[in-house]
Amino acid sequence: MKKIFSILFLSLGLTVFSQQVESIETILNDKISIRAIEVYDHKVWYSGTDSKFGFADLNDYKNQKQIKLSEEKLQFRTLAQDKTSFYAINIESPARFFKIDKKELKSQVVFRDTAKTAFYDALHFVNDKLAYTFSDSDKDHLLKLAVYKNGTWSMFKNNILLNEGEAAFAASNTNISSTKKYLWIATGGKASRILRMNLKDEKIEVFNTPIIQGESSQGMYSIDFFDDNFGIAAGGDYTKQDANVNNIATTNDGGKTWQIKASGQNAGYTTCVKIKPGSKGKEIVAIGDKHISYSSDFGKTWKKISDEKGFFVCQWIDGNNVVLAGNNRIAMMKLKF
Repeated sequence: MKKIFSILFLSLGLTVFSQQVESIETILNDKISIRAIEVYDHKVWYSGTDSKFGFADLNDYKNQKQIKLSEEKLQFRTLAQDKTSFYAINIESPARFFKIDKKELKSQVVFRDTAKTAFYDALHFVNDKLAYTFSDSDKDHLLKLAVYKNGTWSMFKNNILLNEGEAAFAASNTNISSTKKYLWIATGGKASRILRMNLKDEKIEVFNTPIIQGESSQGMYSIDFFDDNFGIAAGGDYTKQDANVNNIATTNDGGKTWQIKASGQNAGYTTCVKIKPGSKGKEIVAIGDKHISYSSDFGKTWKKISDEKGFFVCQWIDGNNVVLAGNNRIAMMKLKF
């Protein structure tokens, strides 16, 4: 009986961690830092440093185009889209909200935030008519959101107070996630909490998390939700990238409570987590400046599948391919199962 159990356990273990990286192929090289990507029309679109915006064709890597959204050397860490346009916000003040037509790639500034503290960390479309973006707050510590409704941007009025030293990280444009019912925002720094908005009445609840926090460099950097209940958060401390204690957590009740996973048993500081489409939350890819990791059991255990460095953001293309972007390049990773 013991022998049968051991064989079964070994078999399951091999199944759980049978995925491997078959290849990582660079599809774009440039002097740029990229922390936000979108996939559209079989292309990966990006925004980055030096006001650069463009695409690389996933079917023909030689087919590329890049434009500059401004003559100034602006830095972009956000990118989102609706049916007809892309949107990007620079992180410096004044924050300019750029709208880029998908057909002609012509851009225009459609909204501005002139506050000295304006620093937009992530931009997320719930659907074609509704989007939210989150900025570091002013001195009053009031939660600062801008909302896009039916073609118009405005500031979102609320009375949610952030703690002193609580902000967010513009690491991969993924500290906001949504389903049809909820929008979640992950904060970080001296406090790392989850803000959950009910999209029907726009009421916001705030929940504590056990993620490492207390220093300005600590907290959640990325979140992703499969449905109204299951979600994952990851991060750590960018000044101590090998530290891997209390940096990954999951929720099964829509963000109310969180359970630490794989503490001390993961690859460390993580900037982006993405649930594999069709896996119902079971399979997840995670990347940091120094690693690419994979979980096949809802984030409970992790395997480092690559030591590739310099990637900050990722996006699933299909069940076997993930596009990666970061320091000076975009690459396509093919997984073998």
